[in-house]
Formats: sequence, C-alpha cells, structure tokens
Amino acid sequence: MAERENRRDRRDRDETPEFADRLVAINRVSKTVKGGKRFGFAALVVVGDQKGRVGFGKGKAKEVPEAIRKATEQAKRGLVRVPLREGRTLHHDIEGRWGAGKVVMRTAPTGTGIIAGGPMRAVFEMLGVQDVVAKSIGSQNPYNMIRATIDGLTKESSPRMVAQRRGKKVADILPKRDEAPAPVAEAAPEAAEQASA
Repeated sequence: MAERENRRDRRDRDETPEFADRLVAINRVSKTVKGGKRFGFAALVVVGDQKGRVGFGKGKAKEVPEAIRKATEQAKRGLVRVPLREGRTLHHDIEGRWGAGKVVMRTAPTGTGIIAGGPMRAVFEMLGVQDVVAKSIGSQNPYNMIRATIDGLTKESSPRMVAQRRGKKVADILPKRDEAPAPVAEAAPEAAEQASA
C-alpha cells in the first residue's frame, strides 16, 4: 500500500512542473431550494506542456478552487499530441468544427505572434505555438470554441506522417525549393518590357 502511494506521489511530482494551465472560463450557477439559493461553480481549464501537447477539462464544485482542480485533472487525462513545424507554427491550414463552433487556423511566418480570440489563444499558448492566425466563425461559446480548435489540431499531419502513410521519404513529398522561384524570375523582365511599351 505504501509503495503504491509513493509511486503516485512520484508521478504527481514528475507531472506537476512540466504542465502549464490556463483558466478560460468560470461560470456561476444557482439552484433555488426551499431555504434560498445554492451556488455552484463550473470551470473550464486548458492544460499543456508548451511542446506540442494540449488538453482541456471542465469541473464543477461548490467552491471555485475545487472546480479548477477537477478541471485541471480532467485536462491532464485527455492530452493530445500535435505536430508543430519548427516548434513554432502549424504545418498547414486547418479547419475545426464542433457543434455550432467553427474555427479556421492558418500557418504564419516568424514574428506574427498568436492572432486568435480568447479561448483559442489559451489553447495555442499551452500548446507552444508562437505564430498562428486563427478565426472563430461560429459559436462564441468557449466550450465549443475549444473543442473545435482541438478537433482541427488533431487533423493536422506533418510531412513525416504523410510520408509514412504513403510509403515514401519526406524529401519526395516536400516541394523542391531550388526549382520553384526560377519561372518567376524569367517572367519578371518580360512584364517590365510590356509596362515600358
């Protein structure tokens, strides 16, 4: 019994420092009973290691700290891994849907920052994304926005995953960088001649 408790303590110690959490929404609900009103709290929390893993959870309790603790525990149990390009942005543009929530996420160049609304911003910060442009086009309910964002992120695939699925090498799938700019450079002088004429 003592050994099991020691193992659990060690696991909690190992998990605690590597995860950051962000409280997204807290909702107070009341139940009217014979003696008056009873208040409860519902918390929505996003948890991540800022290195490509993220999860969300919700918790309900009579007190705010207990609701947040429950939500954090649930979020840690449901983490998803998302491949990131250069550890800072998405590999490609993606859409996510959940119920009436719809979000569009686009990859962005270095220095763009996180351009996203409240609940989506929390997901990207906990995930470790540094450059992304995102827009919510649907429900403004934070629960649906977060679920739609995570739905989109789980659809993302890296070149390595695509190569493995198709039985090819990563180099065969990625476009050749040397060949792409050549036609553009040749077309430019012709356009200049037409403009001067």
